[in-house]
Amino acid sequence: MARQKKCRICKQEGFIHLRYANLPLCKKHFISRTESVVQSTINKFRMFSKKDRLLVAVSGGKDSLALWHIIEKLGFKADGLHIDLELGEFSKLSREISEQFSKTHRFYLNVISVKEELGGYIDDFVKIAYEKPCSLCGTVKRYILNKFAYENGYDVLLTGHNLDDETARLLGNLLIWDKDYVYRQYPVLPAEAKMVKKVKPLVFISRNELLAYCDAEHIEYVKITCPHSTGARSLVMVDILDQLENRYPATKLRFLKGFFKIRNLFESEREVNLYECHECGMTTTSEKLCRFCRIKNRIKDKNAAKNF
Repeated sequence: MARQKKCRICKQEGFIHLRYANLPLCKKHFISRTESVVQSTINKFRMFSKKDRLLVAVSGGKDSLALWHIIEKLGFKADGLHIDLELGEFSKLSREISEQFSKTHRFYLNVISVKEELGGYIDDFVKIAYEKPCSLCGTVKRYILNKFAYENGYDVLLTGHNLDDETARLLGNLLIWDKDYVYRQYPVLPAEAKMVKKVKPLVFISRNELLAYCDAEHIEYVKITCPHSTGARSLVMVDILDQLENRYPATKLRFLKGFFKIRNLFESEREVNLYECHECGMTTTSEKLCRFCRIKNRIKDKNAAKNF
């Protein structure tokens, strides 16, 4: 996004040029526009109201911290939950920045250690599993976030998935025509059984806009990447879409908004049965143990074998 000299609204010095809208903006009007887009998304998809108890998934990255910041500026009250993945320097810095952000803004942040919940480290399980690290970590994080939100009486769980995340995921699922995954990709997933309502207020805000927003609002965030993210399939999808966006601005927005209009075409007639995990009691599609408990038991078995 190249900078323009004058803001289209006030004619003051430009801060950013939104190519997809051919819109140069000063810092003030860029901030207000970004927050307005988030508010419109909340309204459009009826995500939550000021009566709801909100919980933001806080990683320490630009997306989650910008989301928490914007939500509070819009007049909503939200607590945060940070999961310490204990992945060396990356996790140490992520936790420190998340805690400092909450302290500076006087927001309430809960912190959970993945070691305490899982009984082992992500790195340990990656070594004995055939799964890709991102898939494994995603399962663990989703479980902990939902369990915490459910057990502590939160109505809605907010995540910082942005436009780039959502279009990359959509492209990846469409390439393999996974109807169930495609259909479930929506800014709102309603509450069901012991699964709390989940929403994505940043789906129409790009990665570059969030970087600029953090710069404009002086939000410090983690700038190093997860040690397991190298070579992730999602990054390939992001790169492909970036190339298209550079050549044809607004491609990502049209792609995602167009999908939302025809999403019902992907609705499956197959009935999904929900059960309670025999071990933890949380909701699962498995008749016995949920995936999290299966992972946890494999780590327990590994530790038992090591100590034998």
